[in-house]
Amino acid sequence: MARKEKKKRRYSKSSGSDVKNEMRRYKKGKAKSGRGGKGGKVKSRKQAIEIGISKARKKGKKVTKKKS
Repeated sequence: MARKEKKKRRYSKSSGSDVKNEMRRYKKGKAKSGRGGKGGKVKSRKQAIEIGISKARKKGKKVTKKKS
């Protein structure tokens, strides 16, 4: 039988921690959207995850490219 190939990681482990931190903020009700957090409260899990990913992207961590 052929050996399974290892899949390449799309996201770094450290970018996952950024998402984890943002999810904690969302669950506590502290997560805000918009530039500098001047928007309203984050109301969905998906939005919180995307904010965490964008923060990781700004730090230069390994994250997939933004869809245009």
